Amino acid sequence: MTDPNPPIGNEVPSHPEEMKTNFDLRVGKSISLQGSARITPAGIVTIGVTTLLVALAFAALVPPFRGRR
Repeated sequence: MTDPNPPIGNEVPSHPEEMKTNFDLRVGKSISLQGSARITPAGIVTIGVTTLLVALAFAALVPPFRGRR
């Protein structure tokens, strides 16, 4: 049976292999930023594959521009 009142806020169950971090960034005396991030191992792999594909796309575009000079 499903729960009619799902958890909200920080009570949401997380992925068992999830990595979390919190950070505070201060710039000078009046600027303060706070943040948090979370990612799963699948997210890290996805970022790596995306970065690789973008690098390959740039590598395919660079040689035609070098030959035009």
